[in-house]
Amino acid sequence: MKRENLDDRAEKTLRETDTYRVPVAIDVVARRLKLTMQAAPYGENVSGMLIVKGDRGAIGYNSAHARVRQRFTISHEIAHFLLHAKKGAKSQLFIDRHVTFRRDESSATGADHDEVEANQLGAALLMPKGLIQDELKKDDLDLDDEEAIDLLAKRFQVSMAAMSNRLANLGMLR
Repeated sequence: MKRENLDDRAEKTLRETDTYRVPVAIDVVARRLKLTMQAAPYGENVSGMLIVKGDRGAIGYNSAHARVRQRFTISHEIAHFLLHAKKGAKSQLFIDRHVTFRRDESSATGADHDEVEANQLGAALLMPKGLIQDELKKDDLDLDDEEAIDLLAKRFQVSMAAMSNRLANLGMLR
């Protein structure tokens, strides 16, 4: 799916779940999509997982990770549910050993298209383009100022790296 379609899909999902506001209540999005959530100490190599059975699913996320990381993991798993889960199929399992914004070899080559796509939709769910634009206008924020990016990250309850990456992917950074 193209990035603009993922942005549209994110906005549509947030509006349908009545969560299109800053910060996005990603746990509410999950519940309204019939997804349950459970935090557990998965160790350092697993960020999260999604188990799908029929039209329902369960998200597990790493309780040892920072809250901003947990929010991104939940959003990433919601993206897998929306994009990659085959509804009505037998049980499916998605395990994310590391959800990262840094491009590794497989994401750089596009080898793991589903993971790249889940990261993109996950970011769009947490940081919708329209809400970012609204926040920039509201306070006349200058994205050349690192403090403005940090302020946006705090408002959207995401990491500075996540916000910087999202702004770059939207073509809003120089």
